[in-house]
Amino acid sequence: MVVLEKAPAKINLSLDVLHKRNDGFHEVEMVMTTVDLADRIELKLLPYDKIKVESESRFVPNDERNLAYRAAKLMKDHFKIKKGVRIFIEKNIPVAAGLAGGSSDAAAVLRGVNKLWKIGASLDELAELGAKIGSDVSFCVYGGTALAKGRGEQILELPAPPPCWVVLAKPAIGVSTQTVYQKLNIKQAEHPDTQSMIAALKEQSFEKICAQVGNTLEGVTTRIHPEVNQIKEKMQQAGADAVLMSGSGPTVFALVAQDGRVQRIYNSLKGFCPEVYIVRMLGSRENT
Repeated sequence: MVVLEKAPAKINLSLDVLHKRNDGFHEVEMVMTTVDLADRIELKLLPYDKIKVESESRFVPNDERNLAYRAAKLMKDHFKIKKGVRIFIEKNIPVAAGLAGGSSDAAAVLRGVNKLWKIGASLDELAELGAKIGSDVSFCVYGGTALAKGRGEQILELPAPPPCWVVLAKPAIGVSTQTVYQKLNIKQAEHPDTQSMIAALKEQSFEKICAQVGNTLEGVTTRIHPEVNQIKEKMQQAGADAVLMSGSGPTVFALVAQDGRVQRIYNSLKGFCPEVYIVRMLGSRENT
């Protein structure tokens, strides 16, 4: 038996860090939405009790360092499953990019082995388990558009943004989320207005969504990696409607309403940035 799952990337329309919690994590408010850049996960039942992870990408570990491996192990342990699985990851989302590629792979494995091993768990149960793997996994189990609170595990579904183009640009650097959080000064950082972003989504106002994008972590990452700001400036000069860094970076995205501007933004970045993608919003859970 083989199960196929899509693992889409996410972008943060807004990301606010409120304070550091007693458990060492940070309390966050994030408005996230999925885009149609996706890894493909193939899950195959093995005749013996083992988890095997394979990928053609040299950046994908095949052991417990991989969140997809951890997701399968968690399902085995939690539901006392004595079956095996081969997980093949076709990697399309850049690694360590702020696009939740690893978290989305883990979420896809949770959904996939749930079918493969005929466990019958609900999406809510899978999302609750996903929180044990990483902060973005719960959101990625559902996909669509949502407000994530707590350390990312409290999910409230939101209306999908109006359809638009998204240009993603990742410079040839990796960013450590841990380092970014360590260097964050919450009192001095800029904080987006989460409620105004939610209101803009409910109004379906593309202009208001563009006006409310914001990321508390952006200032930290741009100080460490000035090229993130250079990408932002190139996108703005080429006519993007809104520009923001996703997650802890380094990927920057542009929201673009007009078809004619998309190629111009793409071309302005192509020589400067090794990984540039033109994608669409997925927006709703049904599309994910």
